[in-house]
Amino acid sequence: MAGEKQAEEPIIAAEAVPEEGGDAAGEEVFSVKNFLWNGGSAWDAWFSCASNQVAQVLLTLPYSFSQLGMASGIAFQVFYGLVGSWTAYLISVLYVEYRTRKEKEGVSFNNHVIQWFEVLDGLLGGYWKGVGLVFNCTFLLFGSVIQLIACASNIYYINDRLDKRTWTYIFGACCATTVFIPSFHNFRIWSFLGLGMTTYTAWYLAVAAILHGQVEGVTHSAPTKLVWYFTGATNILYTFGGHAVTVEIMHAMWKPRKFKYIYLYATLYVFTLTIPSATAVYWAFGDQLLDHSNAFALLPKSGWRDTAVILMLIHQFITFGFASMPLYFVWEKMIGMHGTRSIFLRAVARLPVVIPIWFLAIIFPFFGPINSAVGALLVTFTVYIIPSLAHILTFRTHSARQNAAEKPPFFLPSWTGMYVVNIFIVGWIMVVGFGFGGWASITNFIKQVDTFGLFAKCYQCKPSKPPVVALPPPLPHPNATTRHH
Repeated sequence: MAGEKQAEEPIIAAEAVPEEGGDAAGEEVFSVKNFLWNGGSAWDAWFSCASNQVAQVLLTLPYSFSQLGMASGIAFQVFYGLVGSWTAYLISVLYVEYRTRKEKEGVSFNNHVIQWFEVLDGLLGGYWKGVGLVFNCTFLLFGSVIQLIACASNIYYINDRLDKRTWTYIFGACCATTVFIPSFHNFRIWSFLGLGMTTYTAWYLAVAAILHGQVEGVTHSAPTKLVWYFTGATNILYTFGGHAVTVEIMHAMWKPRKFKYIYLYATLYVFTLTIPSATAVYWAFGDQLLDHSNAFALLPKSGWRDTAVILMLIHQFITFGFASMPLYFVWEKMIGMHGTRSIFLRAVARLPVVIPIWFLAIIFPFFGPINSAVGALLVTFTVYIIPSLAHILTFRTHSARQNAAEKPPFFLPSWTGMYVVNIFIVGWIMVVGFGFGGWASITNFIKQVDTFGLFAKCYQCKPSKPPVVALPPPLPHPNATTRHH
């Protein structure tokens, strides 16, 4: 315990950097700025994890249930939720190990946000740094793209006078304002509000579906096709793979060691949102969801629904900030702007990151299918496989295990047990998530491209009604006699 305490102290002290919002007095001195802006507590991390974990994907889970069936949908949610919590725990352990080793070498992290690829570099070398950087950045890039697509898809159900592509232009400009948020310390109020918005939306979906009742002739035929089954499973894998920003959230904490089980606690809360809402909507609409990847499309228009749409729009703006923030950090480091104190200069420097996100959202506006494709090709490695392998390799030697800053958890106090769990995760995700899930998701994605084309103006929109043209009165027949009065 003494060794752990010694390793912990530098981590706490190194967080005391005003530039990143984690000043040492932040936990003790109350002010409006600290209350709303400078977050670094375990509660801040919990809100960030829960808020970031389930955003627009909440609207696609009923679609996944229509592909998987009720039983498989619930089972996969529980399974991937627990697996995701485990790999988030592994990432937190590797972060603490990396930081402890570096601080023993006298390295200071003032004005520097540690990121996942740097942890891999410090523990396993440059090759792992490159792999982590490519997968993480690509995942976060498309994660940001998905938020823009979701914004356009949702607002269309309130105002369909503009097509979804035009709404994507508008929300791309709105989301670009996230360049002014300095770091993850400054998401305190946004994370709190975001989770409240998601909670409202989830329970609106559940209650509205139950009150609506089952549609006439409803059928629940899933699972019927392998391609649909594994597409749905991969979307759920994506749902609980939102910890590509785990390291950045940990780094924003005053005491990062407290993070270990925070993601699990966040996941348990998220279960109370995702399972009831997806179950209720699928019960009410059944196979109709196969052609409606956004649950809002089937629920009747009302003030309650419009409120849910607006709250989800705001939350997706917040989630866009979560997904794009690590990309801003990487870009700042590449161009030498990461330590700059001026928020305005950093904001200007970050703008080039938003442009490709905006462009890709216009090219691929496929709401549900893109979730599954990103889950199969990127989340599988970034969130599940790489952390499991990195943990095995980091602690493969006896000396590394003996000197580890974090020992195995109380519920699995054996290094061998941890290796077994990690190897199982790597095997399962490689075969089921990346293998079958990749095949199914790409097949479905290509089908969407073939059906709607790239740059689709309005993906899965109702066909527009043809304009009513007033016809002229018929001409009299030439043989008709004229009656005179």
